[in-house]
Amino acid sequence: MLARTVREVEAAAQRGQVTASTRTKFQVVALLLREERARVRADDGSSESRRTEQLKRLDGIATILATTAVRDAGLLALLADDAVVTDAARALKRELQRAAGIEADPEPEPPARPATAPAFSSENRVVPQSVVSRQLANPFLAPDYSAVPPPVARPRRLAGWELLGPLLSSFERAGSGDPACMELPPPTSRFAPGGVELMPHQARLVAAAADGHRTFLLADEPGLGKTAQSLLAAEAAGAYPLLVVVPNVVKTNWAREAGLWTPHRPATVIHGNGDTIDGFADIVVVNYEVLDRHVGWLGDFGFRGMVVDEAHFIKNRTSQRSQNVLALSERIRTRVPRPLLMALTGTPLINDIEDFRAIWQFLGWIDESKPLGGLMEALEDTGLTPADPGFYPAARRCVIDLGIVRRRKVEVAADIPARRIADLPVELDGAAGRSIRAAERDLARRMVKRYESALAARTSATDVVGIDAELVRRVARWEQKEANASTTGENVFTMMRRIGQAKAGLAADYAAQLARSAGKVVFFAKHVDVMDAAEELFDKQGIRYSSIRGDQTSSARTKQVDAFVNDPDVAIAVCSLTAAGVGINLQVASDVVLAELSWTDAEQTQAIDRSHRIGQTEPVTAWRIIAAQTIDARIAELIDSKAGLAARALDGSDEEVSSSTDVQHEALVALLTDALTAESGPGAGARTGS
Repeated sequence: MLARTVREVEAAAQRGQVTASTRTKFQVVALLLREERARVRADDGSSESRRTEQLKRLDGIATILATTAVRDAGLLALLADDAVVTDAARALKRELQRAAGIEADPEPEPPARPATAPAFSSENRVVPQSVVSRQLANPFLAPDYSAVPPPVARPRRLAGWELLGPLLSSFERAGSGDPACMELPPPTSRFAPGGVELMPHQARLVAAAADGHRTFLLADEPGLGKTAQSLLAAEAAGAYPLLVVVPNVVKTNWAREAGLWTPHRPATVIHGNGDTIDGFADIVVVNYEVLDRHVGWLGDFGFRGMVVDEAHFIKNRTSQRSQNVLALSERIRTRVPRPLLMALTGTPLINDIEDFRAIWQFLGWIDESKPLGGLMEALEDTGLTPADPGFYPAARRCVIDLGIVRRRKVEVAADIPARRIADLPVELDGAAGRSIRAAERDLARRMVKRYESALAARTSATDVVGIDAELVRRVARWEQKEANASTTGENVFTMMRRIGQAKAGLAADYAAQLARSAGKVVFFAKHVDVMDAAEELFDKQGIRYSSIRGDQTSSARTKQVDAFVNDPDVAIAVCSLTAAGVGINLQVASDVVLAELSWTDAEQTQAIDRSHRIGQTEPVTAWRIIAAQTIDARIAELIDSKAGLAARALDGSDEEVSSSTDVQHEALVALLTDALTAESGPGAGARTGS
């Protein structure tokens, strides 16, 4: 049972689909593995050979856990002895124990909770000693929550209407020329410290905060300096103490940026249980992964502002990280008059327009079912209902005016040189190439067989002229579902990984050539073994490199970034696409090599924008290494064709809105369609099902 479950986790990590349920499974396997190892060692009733055999099998599971954790820093944190065990993990653990015929752990009594309290978990909560010292040092200066004005009730013309759906739809319907950004005042630089200078677009947001605006969805394209804007907006709003929630990979960088932009405001970073934090700091930086154990004291700390970086991390409102962020936001909004709330993300829409919901809820614009406060008032003031044709542009304008700030580099940072994506097709020769092409043919044949079986099994007489496109899509969905659930066999995910491995040497050799001829290069890969292969080649060629991975501590990652940026002899930064795709500045390089493809345009863009950002002085070229005559080339085309979601909803583009999660499905559709077309041949007749 443990082996089967850990293989499911491993497969999800290989596909880059580590969801909340995947993390729960991972943690449960780790917990049960420890218990089972202890049980086997203490079992005097078994023979020595039997115990050795069982321990060997458990070591195999432990090895899979360790290698999987290396791909995702969030998984690695779950192996720590002090990792928070969630309610979902306890429930799954009992379920797996029962499935294995083991007496399950008794279910704990649910803690009593006042009906009005936010949904904070009370288990495994910590209060750092430095925070206790702050409380003891100021016993008469507890946060004052009395100034929060009560809500003012007024008759609701729209009370009977369902409004969240139309509000989201208003962004899908946006057309060319529709506004994408709230009106901002003229720029001000009076809050910037000496020695650094804001760009005009940054200074305008700071001016809005100084004028009294307090909620922002700051969706500037990556590389336009959102960190500096949020720190100085907090300064302009007097929003201290300030809570900043960030991905683990960037929390050290946030402390560094705070020292640059607000040097007179002490900043502290929470690691683990927070034993080293400064409880008297003005800026508290915490990563999503440890937020659960600190959410109790953070909710009572008296924060007057909260910033959520890479806010698309909270798009799944059922996840623990999202619930913690939303609960803290609600606590601050109900206790502090007009707090500063900022959601930062250059890619607010990755999969669907629904990704907006959690961000809007964090900002206090909506709750689970309806618009709140200022948004409802603005909608009422339009005098329109969703039945009126003019409602949708007016509703979109109401939301934008609450604080959506979206600027593109082409509009506000003309001094940043252009960027381009150049595809480099490579031929996969030798046994690896032949094996990949054979596997692709086998996958296509398997889907063709399923298509033909489904066609033949129809109960009503149906004549299909040519290829039944709807059945093709259904077969692709079946294959995709099985690929997501399967831990063995060839599927689209394992095939992409094998292609990445086969391209590794070619991509690394091209990066080495660039480094010798053009200067520093950033090399991105999705899988650890591709990074390993590249680094092995660089070692053989005597090329110095930095390695930026998900299993590193924040200090180790910072050291690697600094070496690449500051040491002229470090020619290449070898980066994990998931771990290094956000929050680091690598603009010393103008060449980026993408050794493996992402499944989304957003992830690809985030990676390229580590170099294409403020401070870059040369045009940036991203070199995508594409395996010719394989599914790799098809996926590159699909990624490019599905890049229009944020452009349409936020930028007023006429590009078609489509979900980038469809790339896997569309790749399978294309593979099956090509196979059926080849099988039918020119002039093929109708396929008939009876």
